[in-house]
Amino acid sequence: RQKKLEQMMEEEGLKDEEKRIRRSAHAQKETEFLRLKRTRLGLEDFESLKVIGRGAFGEVRLVQKKDTGHVYAMKILRKADMLEKEQVGHIRAERDILVEADSLWVVKMFYSFQDKLNLYLIMEFLPGGDMMTLLMKKDTLTEEETQFYIAETVLAIDSIHQLGFIHRDIKPDNLLLDSKGHVKLSDFGLCTGLKKAHRTEFYRNLNHSLPSDFTFQNMNSKRKAETWKRNRRQLAFSTVGTPDYIAPEVFMQTGYNKLCDWWSLGVIMYEMLIGYPPFCSETPQETYKKVMNWKETLTFPPEVPISDKAKDLILRFCCEWEHRIGASGVEEIKSNLFFEGVDWEHIRERPAAISIEIKSIDDTSNFDEFPESDILKPTVATSNHPETDYKNKDWVFINYTYKRFEGLTARGAIPSYMKAGK
Repeated sequence: RQKKLEQMMEEEGLKDEEKRIRRSAHAQKETEFLRLKRTRLGLEDFESLKVIGRGAFGEVRLVQKKDTGHVYAMKILRKADMLEKEQVGHIRAERDILVEADSLWVVKMFYSFQDKLNLYLIMEFLPGGDMMTLLMKKDTLTEEETQFYIAETVLAIDSIHQLGFIHRDIKPDNLLLDSKGHVKLSDFGLCTGLKKAHRTEFYRNLNHSLPSDFTFQNMNSKRKAETWKRNRRQLAFSTVGTPDYIAPEVFMQTGYNKLCDWWSLGVIMYEMLIGYPPFCSETPQETYKKVMNWKETLTFPPEVPISDKAKDLILRFCCEWEHRIGASGVEEIKSNLFFEGVDWEHIRERPAAISIEIKSIDDTSNFDEFPESDILKPTVATSNHPETDYKNKDWVFINYTYKRFEGLTARGAIPSYMKAGK
């Protein structure tokens, strides 16, 4: 860390006095970090302000750390549910990605800890809400707005691909917006729980027959969009989840690679411009059939205007994986005609396509309202799952605890991730 600091100061060309101040602040932070590493963090260190997300395996709350006053998003996951639904591998992978990904494009995790009942992830709070909520507020986005969000998401997806991860669950719920309206990728949509290999087992038993969803097929695009938006929130809460954004090869047992994330991005791009995703149906089973028969079902409604270059990019994303754009690297995507004029180097410093109104650092106006729950009350949690049921399996959660060095700032100071351009 000291080496990194010296390197940064050299690059910035700081004067000796400024370097001295920086080194002193760094030394103080190191001392504080070592003290924190020895301190056992727990629920009692945070004050819960509001529930901002709920899903199948737990919930997300806006919390304030009592000693510094900083606000965070606290993800609470019930251990009993994790074990029952075989989610342990996924929560472990999620924690590992968050620890490794030190990128402006990925939601930062500052701490993780556990108690007898729950696992806790303390993450940066992004007051802009998520892309799902933004798309539900607007009928469609303009091509200019779509270009901005898709370009930022290309960089976000590429940043995790560079770490060797495949996301496999790219969807609007997992694209969060910071206070300036810029995209950050999360592996944990604020509404859904974690994925079990995409719940693909649920769909594998279905045959690949053509969809029989004629009610949806005969609707015009306006009615389709209305129906989709009406059902959308329910889908976000379901443990099975929606297959709308999942690449067909992920459902096949023949294997897939990181290109599956680019298919998902194509589906999101279609939804931004058309008002609903291309394979939406009355039921997830019908959607699955449409995805598997995408050559027949991926069509564009004639009444919705869309440019040829936008349509072309969608079709380059949503095609057989071996022909998919991005197969030869991210530069192939960045040089596509649709992105003409994008300043890839500075996109995050530029104003976002849609500005976000934030009144304070704990503003939750871009989130849904959720009633209070009793997830933190042991009496309720243990009545259904006696502690002994899973106490013997507690070893699977060993080494879950984590503290991030960058999470430390003096009381009352604004954490760097909340400052402009971060």
